[in-house]
Amino acid sequence: MIYTLTLNPALDYTMQVPALRHDDINRSQGESLAGGGKGVNVSILLTRLGVPNTALGFAGGFTGRQLAEQLARQGVACDFTPIAGETRINVKIASQTEWDFNARGPVVGQTEWAALLARLDRLGPGDDLVLSGSAPAGLGVDAYAQILARLAPRQVRCTVDAAGELLTRALSYRPFLIKPNHHELGDLFGGLAQTDEQVAHYAARLQAMGARNVLVSRGEKGALLLDETGARHTVGVAPGKTVSTVGCGDSMVAGFLAGWRQTGDYAHALRLGAACGCATAYVQGLAGAKDVERALTFFSPTGE
Repeated sequence: MIYTLTLNPALDYTMQVPALRHDDINRSQGESLAGGGKGVNVSILLTRLGVPNTALGFAGGFTGRQLAEQLARQGVACDFTPIAGETRINVKIASQTEWDFNARGPVVGQTEWAALLARLDRLGPGDDLVLSGSAPAGLGVDAYAQILARLAPRQVRCTVDAAGELLTRALSYRPFLIKPNHHELGDLFGGLAQTDEQVAHYAARLQAMGARNVLVSRGEKGALLLDETGARHTVGVAPGKTVSTVGCGDSMVAGFLAGWRQTGDYAHALRLGAACGCATAYVQGLAGAKDVERALTFFSPTGE
């Protein structure tokens, strides 16, 4: 079973505003409300692909109940740990450019943290856990490292999609997969990660720090995977018009894990991951199974 963990999930409130003005009221031409957060997005995409999974994380208050209801309506199984605070609301404005306003979120106490860890103790060999996104106030930058250390004896295969110290502190526990984008990769090492060689160089450094497989999403340049055998795989993008980049990286993680669990083949996993990322970029919201199928036809069987 695949489990996703979103420590700081959200309700994403998206407004369609054709042209933003600074001297008058901006009126929306359409709104939508959807469950959000990186791990939540992974769970939604996996569900649409027909891959069994359960979304874990913290949820509290009216917004937390709304989040659970949103996911239930989409058929996403969830087992959130209740907290005293309110699940945050993020505001997305789709205009000439994308504007994202992410709330800080609630403070999580140590009792709530202990309750979540107890839920994770149910995982065991054959399970995947995807740890995605930021940690809420009350938890330190070693939150993911604590989880990986706790699960290591249980042989749970862990994926980490996070930035900064949340990621680097987890590397010594040898996560199965990490997925920085090229901006995050450059930020980690204080340099540029634009060319294939720069990306591969920094990916190799992350492997040396403990990551087994490093998948780097690169926007319009596609993606690069350095797998645990030392092989380098690259893939481009399917043609299409970008509607939104929100959730593309999460979709790539979902596709990669689905492909890996199907075949155990890294090249196939990369192709399916890339197809899911592209498919989400070309639709409003997250892609559906048919969107992914269409995108997948553009990738060669070699994954190069």
